[in-house]
Amino acid sequence: MLGKIKVGISIGDPNGVGIEIILKIFEDRRLFEFFTPLIFGPLELLEIQKKHFQLNSKFCLKNKKERLHKAQLNVFDQPMIEEKLAFGEASKTAGSVAFESLKSATFALKNGEVDALVTAPINKETIQSEDFKFPGHTDYLANELNGNSLMFMVSDSLKVALVSDHIAVKDISSVFTIKLVKEKIQKLELSLQQDFEIARPKIAVLGLNPHTGDKGVIGQEDDQITRPLIKNLNESGHLIYGPFAADSFFGHQTHQKFDAVLAMYHDQGLIPFKTLTFGAGVNFTAGLSKVRTSPDHGTAYEIAGKGLADTESLRNAMFMARKIYFNRKEMKIPTRENKLKNYPTVVD
Repeated sequence: MLGKIKVGISIGDPNGVGIEIILKIFEDRRLFEFFTPLIFGPLELLEIQKKHFQLNSKFCLKNKKERLHKAQLNVFDQPMIEEKLAFGEASKTAGSVAFESLKSATFALKNGEVDALVTAPINKETIQSEDFKFPGHTDYLANELNGNSLMFMVSDSLKVALVSDHIAVKDISSVFTIKLVKEKIQKLELSLQQDFEIARPKIAVLGLNPHTGDKGVIGQEDDQITRPLIKNLNESGHLIYGPFAADSFFGHQTHQKFDAVLAMYHDQGLIPFKTLTFGAGVNFTAGLSKVRTSPDHGTAYEIAGKGLADTESLRNAMFMARKIYFNRKEMKIPTRENKLKNYPTVVD
């Protein structure tokens, strides 16, 4: 039976639904049987939103070196900003609060003060600053943890990873190389083994171009990069298949035949994932030495402050972080470096 984990929680954009779903989820006292939470953010702000949503949250003020209370919301307090915050508004002030929370939570994760990190949604524009010049959580954490990350969307019924994530569509083909695709396949296969206990994962790879290029009529990348790579990996004993035409892949339910799908770019993977699983999915940053998950939705400014935010995705993110943490702890598998040595060499 799995035990409890110490979970660090960053509050995200305080003008969105992040704090609301964090506080609401722990109204169910049973969660304290599985998690010892440590929230990073201004205690005064948490108290304000607790009152606004008429919740019963009990806070315990802690510094990161103190023993955490096992049945209350431990808070690593941060300075309260003087500028007024307002639900549903994008502001640099809110972005600053979100970054300070994320920075402290990531520091605690790096230093083993929490077992896993769950992040509430940020506004990718307002969080930008001299200290945060990243397109999102994934790239920031990869930089802080000195790793190469994989954006991996996960639910009970569907798992979709991305070759490229938060980059402009016009730039996708310029970063599309055998080296990158191979690296992402490796990370996906290892994550399925290490994090989800699938011994020999079967992976579907989608094509970059419409109809996977139609033999070069609509682009050369699938013929020149993806097909040779997949053939090479198949011959080495890896269960990698494709490339599949993305337009019909999910409509024909082909994804049900595989343990995971590797999409080439953000919308190619996330549109079907969110259509089929929205509200229940989890964003997992695979490929790093530490565990980080988040809900599959954004700040939801349109319902912020109205008490309408659903907690299911956050709940799933927390339980997935716990499961992955214990899977990694208990499974005796080769390290990433040793595992990747089993891959064939492909010249880019």
